[in-house]
Amino acid sequence: MEINGKVIVVTGGGNGIGREVVLELLRRGARVAAVDLRAAALAETAALAGAGDRLTSHEVDVSDAAAVERMANEVLAAHGTVDGLANVAGIIQKFVPFKDLDLDTMQKVVDVNLWGVVHTCRAFLPHLVQRPEASLVNVSSMGALVPVPGQSLYGASKAAVKLLTEGLYAELRTTSVAVTVVFPGAVSTGIADNSDAAVPGRDASNSDAAAKLTSAPDAGRMIVEAMEKGQPRLRIGSDATMLDRLSRLAPTRAIELVAKRMAGLVS
Repeated sequence: MEINGKVIVVTGGGNGIGREVVLELLRRGARVAAVDLRAAALAETAALAGAGDRLTSHEVDVSDAAAVERMANEVLAAHGTVDGLANVAGIIQKFVPFKDLDLDTMQKVVDVNLWGVVHTCRAFLPHLVQRPEASLVNVSSMGALVPVPGQSLYGASKAAVKLLTEGLYAELRTTSVAVTVVFPGAVSTGIADNSDAAVPGRDASNSDAAAKLTSAPDAGRMIVEAMEKGQPRLRIGSDATMLDRLSRLAPTRAIELVAKRMAGLVS
């Protein structure tokens, strides 16, 4: 899909990968509706973008179906149409075993990560299929490919996004809508802080650990390039690429490998 001149909705646009997707789309000439739960974060994105009326900001909880429907109407009123949707918003869980998660936390993770994607797809797909070319991008996770200790429910929610997106790809393959599922590996973002789920033992000042992370701007650029190409599947980072291959060739070995390496995340 040609990005220049298109109208694209981006959830999670107030920070991290979502913000970088917004900025990259604007650099390439798109009009963008940035969606986030936090108005202050959206204001920061708008200040960084300096894009004038090519960027609109929408403070929305994507887990609220009625709020998403209202937002969709606001986007259409502001931009006239919608050519693309990038579902980047997501949260992780606290790094504890499944048995130690409270029900409210479980529901929040599933509501944001899965139902948020469902709600936005329901709101915008009827408009996307009417466009001569369109893009639907859903961000899953490396954790949907191989489970991470202390993130079992998060991984399950992202695995559901993976299969939902693959189902949409199958259903829309003969239409004008190109569907992409994204599997980010370790990316330098504030998702842990924004999810109130600090990573045990991770020192942000550790330069060796930081060097192994994909930067958020690089991740954003890769997602926008995948939108341009209509790429069905995008893996971000050598870690996601390796685990994707291993999970298909030797799934049990992949689970055991990650479980041993990440055992220190949970007690």
